[in-house]
Amino acid sequence: MEKILVAGATGMTGKRVVEILNRSQSFKPVALIRKEEQQQLFDDMEVDWIMGDLEDDVSHTVKGIDKVIFAAGSGSHTGPEKTIAVDQEGAKKLVDAASKAKVKKFIMLSSINADEPSQYGNLEHYMKAKAAADEHLRQSGLIYSIIRPGILTDDLGMGKVKLAPKLNEMGEIPRDDVAFLLVMALADPLVRNMTFEAIEGNEPIKSAMIDLGIS
Repeated sequence: MEKILVAGATGMTGKRVVEILNRSQSFKPVALIRKEEQQQLFDDMEVDWIMGDLEDDVSHTVKGIDKVIFAAGSGSHTGPEKTIAVDQEGAKKLVDAASKAKVKKFIMLSSINADEPSQYGNLEHYMKAKAAADEHLRQSGLIYSIIRPGILTDDLGMGKVKLAPKLNEMGEIPRDDVAFLLVMALADPLVRNMTFEAIEGNEPIKSAMIDLGIS
């Protein structure tokens, strides 16, 4: 079983990722946690965890790890300082550590239209941070997938999406489906070295990802 480090494992999307991985026959999740009080959650789930802070040194967190899912974030409504520290520089640190550790693949959770931050007013700093982290990953030499979902909802996932390198439209997508996209992207060569946007749609996730990879 491949060991998958999940950064942002205590977040709303990251928890879903851990749950999917924990039910998998192919992957073993390792939750990246920042506080001791977060240990119990994963102990109860019988999920391995490792302490690490994206604002500090994270090189130890990728030892023995096969692939990484980065679903961490300061939240789009935090100030620029925290956003840069976590979403941008924290992501870059983990990318660099993964590269040095020769991790097989790095999956990045980004945001739709991250390449057009000036459209977003008060959220411009957040989008710029996401875009900078994405570009750092693309230049890292790691095999990667960058997933840029639309507006995240807590609706029940339907397992159907619309994917494209650039959708040129906004839309919503349940966190359940984003988590499944992140896990599906672990499979190689599926969406290998690709950046793509995702909203809810009519095509089953697996076939949408296959179509995207061969288009």
